Amino acid sequence: MTHADPTIPADALYDRVAASFSRQGLMRHLGAQLRRVEPGEVEIWLPYSDKVTQQQEGFHGGAIGAVADIAGGYAGLTRAPEGMEVVSAEYKINFLGSYRGGALRATGRVVKSGKRLIVTTAEVTHVDPAGQEKPCALMQQTLATVPMTY
Repeated sequence: MTHADPTIPADALYDRVAASFSRQGLMRHLGAQLRRVEPGEVEIWLPYSDKVTQQQEGFHGGAIGAVADIAGGYAGLTRAPEGMEVVSAEYKINFLGSYRGGALRATGRVVKSGKRLIVTTAEVTHVDPAGQEKPCALMQQTLATVPMTY
């Protein structure tokens, strides 16, 4: 098998990622939105709601981690061979700030893609209602490629 060709048209990559993203029950539940797909890079937004908060009404670390994991994972999927999916083997996240309101923008990027493992990073930024941006979290992730079963 060969790796996904970075010259594949962006709409084909978007369709591939969107088809998988639509199957993500957690992302639907949390209200996450797929916003951008490019070779090796994916952007997902998570609007603030009571579904993503902790007890002090800030974004919950689990929701921040989930959106970072998904953004990095789908960035990796853009580099995975056709017929393959990716699953997280490991990730480490640093939380840089706690925020309420607005939305989180998670941008996942491929650092290195190999035959079996893909290493990504994701930056999560808080975007307040006025459009001001502040760093929220930084994640590094290892993905494993697995056969698509659907």
